[in-house]
Amino acid sequence: MTPGERPAYQKFEVAVHKSGIDGFGAFAGEPIPAHRKIGEIRGEAISVAEARARASGRQRIMIVEISARKAIDASQSSDPMRFTNHCCSPNTRLTIQGGRIEFYALRAIVPGEEITVNYGETHHEGTLACRCGAANCIGWL
Repeated sequence: MTPGERPAYQKFEVAVHKSGIDGFGAFAGEPIPAHRKIGEIRGEAISVAEARARASGRQRIMIVEISARKAIDASQSSDPMRFTNHCCSPNTRLTIQGGRIEFYALRAIVPGEEITVNYGETHHEGTLACRCGAANCIGWL
């Protein structure tokens, strides 16, 4: 792949920048229409037991359980979608399709807008404060 070229599974340009929510975030680099696949994250396939051991005591976790037995650790991935932050009013949904972690726009996303997803149940088990700032924020992850 040449510099600036994106993998085929990354459908829209996404940039990583400092986020007002937490650390770094994934931001739309071009208009993204509603209901379109934005991209995926890939990483190391590990067991759920290993995923939970790796997540224990960490504040930033880039692990997604894709089944009852398998998880993907994206902490070493180069995919920009791994920086997608949580929001209680997200503009994107995460879907597991055939073992792939895919992101789809819930509505049109404008260039420069942070791409967010509702993490749902997390390894934090309600112990990490949510900083999304949404009007309907539940306060914890």
